[in-house]
Amino acid sequence: MNERKLRIAMLSAHSCPVGDLGAKDTGGMSVYIRELARELGKLGHTVDIYTRIHDPTDALVEHMGPGAHLIHLKAGEKATIRKIDVYHSLPEFIHNLETFWHNNKLSYDIVFSHYWISALAAKYLQRQYNIPYISMYHTLGAIKNAIGIGEDEPELRVKSEKETIESCRKIIVATDKEKRDVALYYGTAPEKISVIPCGVNMDLFQPYDKSASRIKLGLTDEKIMLFVGRIDPLKGVGQLIRAVKLLENQDNLRLIIVGGDANSREEIEKLQKLASGLGVNHRITFQGTIKQGILPYFYSAADVCVLPSYYESFGLVPLESLACGTPVVATDVGDLKYIIHSGETGYVIPGNSPEQIASAVSQILNNPANCVASALDVRASVGRFDWANIAAQVAAEMQSVTEKWLAPVA
Repeated sequence: MNERKLRIAMLSAHSCPVGDLGAKDTGGMSVYIRELARELGKLGHTVDIYTRIHDPTDALVEHMGPGAHLIHLKAGEKATIRKIDVYHSLPEFIHNLETFWHNNKLSYDIVFSHYWISALAAKYLQRQYNIPYISMYHTLGAIKNAIGIGEDEPELRVKSEKETIESCRKIIVATDKEKRDVALYYGTAPEKISVIPCGVNMDLFQPYDKSASRIKLGLTDEKIMLFVGRIDPLKGVGQLIRAVKLLENQDNLRLIIVGGDANSREEIEKLQKLASGLGVNHRITFQGTIKQGILPYFYSAADVCVLPSYYESFGLVPLESLACGTPVVATDVGDLKYIIHSGETGYVIPGNSPEQIASAVSQILNNPANCVASALDVRASVGRFDWANIAAQVAAEMQSVTEKWLAPVA
């Protein structure tokens, strides 16, 4: 295979890869795009990420590392807006992208779109500029609707996903399960779907001394359960709060919830009301959004990280926690049953009932030495997910797509 260096345009119209993690529309996808772009740049490829301006202070172009840049384009208000409003602003986004390309004499070998809104833009660019595009959806509307938690995804989303899945040259998914789901719900040929797991920044996420981490964060000597993620019904935080009620026999237990911004206020208030009604509000801290550089200290300070989600396309948070040497209790979503080694690095539970969560957490809190390997061994268990390995696999897929696109028709 020809290993020529590629010029790659990544599209993330609705979510800025450098936004505050844990905000309403900023989560694992943003981490994925940012880390992947940086690693592809280190491999010698050129990567430009296009997103919309979310804040009037956003710079037009932001340097993200060797060969990697982030470009903010105007599309609608210069503020965080609803995803459906980003869809309605897509013509402006595309127009400003084309203008930027023209003014800077840019051309690309391939487009990599993220989420269905960006895939619609990529579909246009493929047709207009004869550039192949590949897509990663991160979550899928038809699957979320089948689960039935939270608001239904609009038919517009499901229809757009189906259209772009048909027109793109390759679909990247993070797990074999997601590959089966895409084939089942969207009628896609399996050979069009490539499975490449998500990665973790092993340099950033590493174990720190537990006591020192707690002092740095102003935490006391309690038993700490940690949740990290967006505050969304699909994340199952309500079930986790109910589990806290079942863990009342655990002295000095505290649940720290990292994530949630002003746009999540309504959901946070529901959770606070639930905690108050159960009489456990004094055991729960809503930390809000934090900078990614602080996250390793939260993971290191915790005794256990819990992911009670109803649905995850992969599950980046458990990878980060394990890289920091902290065990994880998670529901059987994404690829976690292949990542978490039960009885060694945590537990994967079949559902997210409060009873199941509380039971697994109790095993770790009551018998940490017997239930979990050392922090260094926990970390070593996810070494294969280093972003350098993941970026090399994605680059190989891009090389294959571009070669087939340019190959003469027999």
